[in-house]
Amino acid sequence: MNWGHKLTIAIVIFVSWMAYMVYRCATTDFQLVEKDYYKNELRYQEVIDATARARQLGDQAIVSRQADKIVVQLPGEVKDKEIKGNLWFYCAYDEALDKRMSLQTNNDGMQVLDVKELKPGSYTVKIEWTCNNLSYFKEEQLTL
Repeated sequence: MNWGHKLTIAIVIFVSWMAYMVYRCATTDFQLVEKDYYKNELRYQEVIDATARARQLGDQAIVSRQADKIVVQLPGEVKDKEIKGNLWFYCAYDEALDKRMSLQTNNDGMQVLDVKELKPGSYTVKIEWTCNNLSYFKEEQLTL
């Protein structure tokens, strides 16, 4: 085999590899964290303030799995107070697994969810709540 054949084979391999890479780039699904990522980024200072406020509380919000239940426990300072908020189970690798719901705690600041509502995976649980016109924010890791 002479150098002309070797050069032709090298060019064909290179062009095939480049075509494959273009195909892979065109078919890759790039998901942002949120649909309105840039709009929400502008209000991120509010999240930073709410996180700092949550850290100043005596207790911390806790998300845990207990058998076939997921328990969300807010700090003791919010017991018997009116709470409004949201829970977001965010799955970084698959947007289809994300789940958003409203925070509906009992008088002790606890909400119990059924594990069957979520598919197995690794989640970042983002808890936003408002109590006495102050907003709070906490993130917890949860693996199901």
